[in-house]
Amino acid sequence: MIEVTDLHKAFGSVKAVDGVTFAARDGEITGLLGPNGAGKTTTLRMLYTLMTPDRGAVRVDGIDAATHAHEVRRRLGVLPDSRGLYKRLTARENVEYFARLHGIDEGTIKARCDALIDALDMGDIAQRATEGFSQGQRVKTAIARALVHDPRNVILDEPTNGLDVMATRAMRKFLLRLRGEGRCVLFSSHIMQEVAALCDRIVVIAKGRVVAEGTADELRAQTGESNLEDAFVRIIGSEEGLAA
Repeated sequence: MIEVTDLHKAFGSVKAVDGVTFAARDGEITGLLGPNGAGKTTTLRMLYTLMTPDRGAVRVDGIDAATHAHEVRRRLGVLPDSRGLYKRLTARENVEYFARLHGIDEGTIKARCDALIDALDMGDIAQRATEGFSQGQRVKTAIARALVHDPRNVILDEPTNGLDVMATRAMRKFLLRLRGEGRCVLFSSHIMQEVAALCDRIVVIAKGRVVAEGTADELRAQTGESNLEDAFVRIIGSEEGLAA
């Protein structure tokens, strides 16, 4: 479980995150939905300890990220906005390298790599150097790398960004599998159909603040709209009007 309380982050005079509070629960997919520049990526970077918040708290499985950052990192699997593979290593070698960084023994590394390669349908690319990989192949490798230490909490920043239709469908199926295993899955997106199809709960962020939260049905009911895209536009429009 990931809990965020009154999170703030500013860059000079710009308030990127301005009091964000929400919870992502085990066995659920929670989506951060918002327009570009809303503060989603900055929020996620504070959750996985890449950035230090100016104010507020992050807890993962009840552990405070400010005082026990290393333990929090062990409990997180992260797909950041930058995929960052080692291009001269094969897909499998990229995953194995991160497993060793986590201190996993060689027998367990082989078993977990085999399982992830099978789950992500990576058999045709596992022994290929990642230089020249397509976006979908890069994302698969980065997700396998993020999950090799078997974390219970998974954070993904725009996981289907740049993927084709078939790769996107495969990614959605894999996220549902993670939820079915009882993991806490948190991902950011600005793609409405993706959020509607996957998320148990949706946190809408605009101008660095949480402006709405609930299931897709609850957000539609709150706004009186029949589809999530119209509900989102109404929510964001109301915030723009208040800020004007």
